[in-house]
Amino acid sequence: MSDDDSTLNDDAAHSASPHGGRQPALTGCPWHDVNEMLQSAGLRPTRQRMALGWLLFGKGARHLTAEMLYEEATLAKVPVSLATVYNTLNQLTDAGLLRQVSVDGTKTYFDTNVSAHHHFYLENSHELVDIPDPHLTLSRMPEVPKGYEIARVDMVVRLRKKR
Repeated sequence: MSDDDSTLNDDAAHSASPHGGRQPALTGCPWHDVNEMLQSAGLRPTRQRMALGWLLFGKGARHLTAEMLYEEATLAKVPVSLATVYNTLNQLTDAGLLRQVSVDGTKTYFDTNVSAHHHFYLENSHELVDIPDPHLTLSRMPEVPKGYEIARVDMVVRLRKKR
């Protein structure tokens, strides 16, 4: 990486997803919108994908773990296994409809907002929250080993309540 590339802003830090990370225009009908999102990403709109997509995308921008989505599905009487939830979340991520954010290497959140942005992690409540500043910059990037390129930079700022 050259000195000219040492300043990397948020937009440059996040490359587009494999399918461009673009979601189709939404109509306001969650069932129709999820169907369109799945088809535009090249995924077959199965009953389970439709139901999980409706739970995921029907409530605006969210950060969920697989366990949180499984619990919502159970409460909504959606007959789905935890393994299916994991598989669906990974398929939606691979298709560019979700963004995966790892915290501590032990907890993975799935973000319905696939735009370039960073996060606060609230340690006390185990909650992931978008950082509202779209102009957040990283002033200097590390030298990248030969044969590699930066795919995306995920910044997670950990917060805890003052004592």
